[in-house]
Amino acid sequence: MEQTAPKLTDRINKYLLLLVIAAIILGIVLGMFMPEWFVAIFATFNDIFGKFLNFAVPLIILGLIAPAIADLGKSGGKWLLVTVALAYGSTLIAGFATYFIADASIPTLLANQQMQELAAPENSVQSLITGIEFPPIFGVMSALLTAFILGLTMASLRTETLLKAFHEFRDVIMLLITRAIVPLLPLHVFGIFMNMTRSGQIAVVIIAMLKIIVLSIALTLIYLVIQYVVAGIVGGKNPFVALKNMLPAYFTALGTSSSAATIPVTLSCAQKNGVSEEVSGFTIPLCATIHLSGSTIKITLFAMSVMYMMGMTWNFPLMAGFVLMLGVTMVAAPGVPGGAITAAQAVLTGMLGFTDPMYGLMVALYIAIDSFGTACNVTGDGAISMIVNKLAQGSIQGASHNAFIPKAS
Repeated sequence: MEQTAPKLTDRINKYLLLLVIAAIILGIVLGMFMPEWFVAIFATFNDIFGKFLNFAVPLIILGLIAPAIADLGKSGGKWLLVTVALAYGSTLIAGFATYFIADASIPTLLANQQMQELAAPENSVQSLITGIEFPPIFGVMSALLTAFILGLTMASLRTETLLKAFHEFRDVIMLLITRAIVPLLPLHVFGIFMNMTRSGQIAVVIIAMLKIIVLSIALTLIYLVIQYVVAGIVGGKNPFVALKNMLPAYFTALGTSSSAATIPVTLSCAQKNGVSEEVSGFTIPLCATIHLSGSTIKITLFAMSVMYMMGMTWNFPLMAGFVLMLGVTMVAAPGVPGGAITAAQAVLTGMLGFTDPMYGLMVALYIAIDSFGTACNVTGDGAISMIVNKLAQGSIQGASHNAFIPKAS
């Protein structure tokens, strides 16, 4: 299984963006003239696929987060915990900063581009099959709490047998994601856009998507500059030279859309910035798993944009809870395009009340610039490693790091 998944992941990394773009274009074109019965076939698929996602998400959370927490505790140490705090803190700062920027800019940026009609089921083509349900084995919050309990107790009790079982369960979940969920996302996007075209809202959607995509890329670049200014101040280095040294990792991530696949390049770049082998050896692989500032920027911005276009409202307590949960649910998100947005489906639907069409829009927006978020993630890992290296002052000796490398990549 571990030999098969990476090969499939490489193919998905290479072609998923092209498939999603093709799905959007084809969905728009066919939606203009195909009969309703044809659109209804894909509406049926979307209905079933959406319910399957709702069933799978708690399993994904349990299968990815529990072993990740157990591995973290197993290799624990003072500087390991410092790295975790810095990575999660960076993710939260990215999310909250995005909230305030989006709250101030979206009403102006997307003025007169609302489409409440799309959210109303009666205004879109309906599924041919009704009554099929896939009830989750347990709820999202139950899955998250169970993952934390099992992860912490496995680390504390050193239950090797149970941990091995969860590592194998993680492999099963990875196979489910790479072979059943992510490959079907383009078809899901195709059905969503074909249905939107039938509802007459596609022009609004395309214009809004372009504006939000440009803003999200700008935010990731600005956040990287801020991260390296802070790291430069702490580490006593020129932040712009340090950022320049990380460009190979940034452009590698743009090409692979995978934090895990970029680890060797990120390691080399971090060491070029003066980070010791001991520090970079555990901070970079660990951050590749838990530092998701770029992904958080995109998902928070896209979620608020979709909510605005649908006529929904938000407030700070709602979005604060969303950002806090998002940073946790994306932990150990697989190193494949679409992994983070798949894991985020739980908080989007559970906390923000997203419907299947809204989640379909999120998938299209996210995957369209997936590599830019990944590039922000991995380049920011270098800033965190610089800070830890300065704080540790050579006190770290050969910390273990193999457990943090996502197996999917």
